[in-house]
This record gives sequence, structure tokens and C-alpha cells, in this order.
Amino acid sequence: MSDAMIRVPAEVRDRLAVIAESRGTSIRSLVQEFAETTLTDEERRERAERTRAYLAEHFGVEVSDGESAAMGRKLRDAFAGQQGAAV
Repeated sequence: MSDAMIRVPAEVRDRLAVIAESRGTSIRSLVQEFAETTLTDEERRERAERTRAYLAEHFGVEVSDGESAAMGRKLRDAFAGQQGAAV
């Protein structure tokens, strides 16, 4: 695998170094993990559709767009609250 240079402001590089050190890894590994585990918008939509189909097929539960949006908001609020409590 060939390496590529990614230019970021010094503050971002320094922050990545602190995060990587706290996890016992390198900036390279941290960025690689991020790239491998972060879904694109299209991948998230596909995953949501597969989940809806699974719920309908195996549990007889039809999830509407409104219900899905409401649950997304609840999850975002819960994660935001959790992150706020950790600070």
C-alpha cells in the first residue's frame, strides 16, 4: 500500500496526535480506522433500508420514515448528552 500525504492545520495534527497517544496508537492508524469504520450517507441509507426490511420480514414491524427520523433524533440527543456528561 502506498502512502499519501494529507495536509491539515497544525492544530488538527496536534489534536490527532493527542487522541492517538491516548489510545496507544499512531495518527496513521487512527485515520485508517476512521476511514474503515465511517459510513457515507449512501452507505447509511442502504444499511437503514436493510434494517427496515429485516424488521419487517422477521418481526412484522414496519418502520415509517417519521418513526425512523424520530429515533435518529433520540439517538443523536442521547449521544450528545453522553458526550456532554463526559466533558
